[in-house]
Amino acid sequence: MTTHGFALTAEGPFDFGASLRFVEDWPATSALPSDGRALRFAYCAEADWLPIGVSVTAAPGGVAVATTRAAGPGVRGEVARILSLDVDGAGFAKLGEADPVLGDLQRRRPGLRPVCFWSPWEAACWAVIVQRSSMLIAARIKQRIAERYGARVTVDERTYTAFPPPMTLVDAGGLGLPAQKEEWLRGLARAALDGVLTAEHLRSLAPEEALAELRALPGVGPFSAGLILIRGAGAPDAFPGDEPRLFAILREAYGLPEDAPPAAYRRLAEAWRPYRSWASFVFRASTYGVMDD
Repeated sequence: MTTHGFALTAEGPFDFGASLRFVEDWPATSALPSDGRALRFAYCAEADWLPIGVSVTAAPGGVAVATTRAAGPGVRGEVARILSLDVDGAGFAKLGEADPVLGDLQRRRPGLRPVCFWSPWEAACWAVIVQRSSMLIAARIKQRIAERYGARVTVDERTYTAFPPPMTLVDAGGLGLPAQKEEWLRGLARAALDGVLTAEHLRSLAPEEALAELRALPGVGPFSAGLILIRGAGAPDAFPGDEPRLFAILREAYGLPEDAPPAAYRRLAEAWRPYRSWASFVFRASTYGVMDD
C-alpha cells in the first residue's frame, strides 16, 4: 500500500516517548496495539470525514508521520493538534520554575505534552458514552460502535477501525447505549455536520465562549464541554470550570482545603497562562501511571 509522509517539528521541549506511554495508559486509547515505537491509529479527517490511517514515529526535533492517503494541510494540522505540536511549547517549561509543584511533574516527564482525541467530534461522543460509566466499559462500547459502523484501515500491516463520521451516526440506532445517550449522539452528529464540533471553529472562539457554546449541545455539561475543548480541539489555554477529578488531584497536590470552591482552582490556574490546558493535563496524566519513575 502506498503511504504518504511528512514531518512535524516541535517548538520547545517534546518527548514522543512520553506521548506513547500516555496513550498506552489512557483508557480511551489503551486498546490500540503498541510496540513502544510508533503511534498508529485510524480516524475520519474533518476536512472530508473520510477515513485515514496514521503512523507516527520519533524523528530529530519532532516526529515523522506516514498516512494511508495524501495528507493536505488539514490532516497535517490535525496530527499536529493530536500531539500538541501545533503550539509553541517553549514557555511551558518556564512555568515550573515559578510553580514547584508543577515543576516536579515536569522534571519527572520532561517534554510530555497533551495527547488529544483524534477529533472534537470523537471527543464529544466519548464524553456522552462515558457519562455514569467506567472508562473501561465506555472504551469497549465506543470500540463496538466503531467496529459496527466505522471503516477499517490497514496501517503498517495492522487493521485499525476508525470511529464513524457524524453522517453515519446522525440516524443510527442500536448503539448499545441507553435511549437518551443515543439521542444525544445523534444531536452531536448534527452539530458536527453544522461545523460546530471542529477544532478550527472551537479554537477560533475565546475559551469561555467556546465552553458556553458546547454546553448548549445535547448531553454536554460543564465537564464534557471542557473535555471537548481541551482534549478534543486541543485548546492550549482553557481551564475546566467544573472537573471534580482534576480538582481532587490539585487539592491534594497543593494542600487545598476539602471545601475549596471552584474559584480557588481557577485562581491557582491563572499562574499557568497561556498553558492552562497543558498544566491540567500533566496533573491528570500523573494518575494514569505515566509519571511513575
